Amino acid sequence: MEKKKVLIVDDQNGIRILLMEVFNSEGYSTYQAANGKIALEIVAQEVPDLVLLDMKIPGMDGLEILKHIKQMNPDIKVIMMTAYGELDMIKEATDLGALMHFTKPFDIDEMRVAVNSHLKGNTADRLS
Repeated sequence: MEKKKVLIVDDQNGIRILLMEVFNSEGYSTYQAANGKIALEIVAQEVPDLVLLDMKIPGMDGLEILKHIKQMNPDIKVIMMTAYGELDMIKEATDLGALMHFTKPFDIDEMRVAVNSHLKGNTADRLS
């Protein structure tokens, strides 16, 4: 079976490295992007199953990136990461199709459980 692909989009290198280590060890193929342009190139080339997307990224912000991802492929799952209590942005992200969000500093185990449940959960929801 082909490995599921996780794309991590965050302008903070430390967070990208941490999340890549975690999800590599969970058996996923991981990709990383520091900005929206690179993220969308990876989405186009690799078609990740799930994107961990930081809300605050210089240049193209998380909501804009989310819109582009969903336009390119509505089946890609997106989990937002935010450092602030931006409830209006979180609501907009949910309206745009984000599954959920984590507030930084997030609990890495909670995030791992969430990603696993979305990627290793039943595949029936994909067939509908």
